[in-house]
This record gives sequence, C-alpha cells and structure tokens, in this order.
Amino acid sequence: MKKIRILIADDHPIVREGLATILGLQEDMQVVGEARDGEEACQLYDQLSPDILLLDLRMPKRDGLQVVTELMSRTPRPRIIVLTTSEKSEDLRRSLTAGVKGYLVKGAEPRQLWDTIREVFAGKSSLPHDVAAKLADSMAHAQLSRRELQVLEQMAVGRSNKEIGQILYLSEYTVKSHVKAILKKLEAVGRTEAIAIACERGLVKLD
Repeated sequence: MKKIRILIADDHPIVREGLATILGLQEDMQVVGEARDGEEACQLYDQLSPDILLLDLRMPKRDGLQVVTELMSRTPRPRIIVLTTSEKSEDLRRSLTAGVKGYLVKGAEPRQLWDTIREVFAGKSSLPHDVAAKLADSMAHAQLSRRELQVLEQMAVGRSNKEIGQILYLSEYTVKSHVKAILKKLEAVGRTEAIAIACERGLVKLD
C-alpha cells in the first residue's frame, strides 16, 4: 500500500505531536516532517516533496497564506490542506483563492481529517458542509479592492481621512470616496460598524 506522505506545519509543538499521533493511526498515512514556522515549511516542502502539506494559517516568519503563495509556483502544484483555528470567512476565501484544496477548523474529528487528506490526495477539493456554507456566504458579499482594503486597515487604527491620504499618497477627496465605497460594500452605517464587520469577517486584524 502506498502511504500518503504528509508534512505538518504548525508553530505549536503539542498540536504537531497530536496530529502526528492521529495520522499515525492510519496504515496509509505517514508523517515525513514537521515545520515550526512558515519559513521552515517551505524549506521542508522542497526537501521532502510530501504528498500533502497540512498547514496552519497563523505562524511566525511567514504566515500560511504566504507559504501557499510561494509553494504554488512549484511543479507539480502542491496539495495543501489548511488546519486552523480561524473561522473567518475572509481567511477561507483567500486560502481557496490561493490554491488550497482543503480547509478544516481545529477541533475537527479525526475521521474528518483522514477523509479530507484522502480526498485531496486523490486530486479533489474537500470542504466540510459548514465551511462550504461559510464560503458561499463570503462570496455573496461585494469584494473590496486592494486600495479599499488599505484604506480600511488605516480606518481600523483610528486614522482620519486626511491622515490616511498622507500615508497612502491619496487626496482627502479620494480617501472619502473609498470610505463611502467601503461602507456601501460592507452594508455599514458608519466607520465603527464597518470596522466591526471587517474584523468579524477577517478583513482586518486588530492586535
């Protein structure tokens, strides 16, 4: 029986150990490496050429999306499954747009993890029903442009239109137009509600 060779990338040792134990219960699965950060994930991927990369989104040095973007330039294209704590619709949408084939939230049952790995290994995409529903909801929302996201990020830290314009090299009038478009797309009545909606969806992150 050909074993599915799996690389785990997660910055928490306990998570890596737990995943390795769970995957080791299956005769057709073999953990070939463990990465502690995004940089090491890319290095080990090139060294080991795993069949599946099991990837966390929140990691030091390089986050999961940066890892996906870099590895998608490889031939053949990698089969990547995101396993994360994030249920933000924007994280899900960005991951799938970048080329991820499976998306699981930590806390999923071992059976769900095994099934997802086998499906992605077989060349299919695999999303649990609740994740697929969240994706559908995300796609129903109007998407913000790159510039609108930049303006939104500045709004989220409390900067005025004038300050945003100075930082992004835009006129105050142009910033005002972007803010108006952002409020419309997020269906928000003001800046405070827009920022709250953006945080809930994962469009911006407030530390």
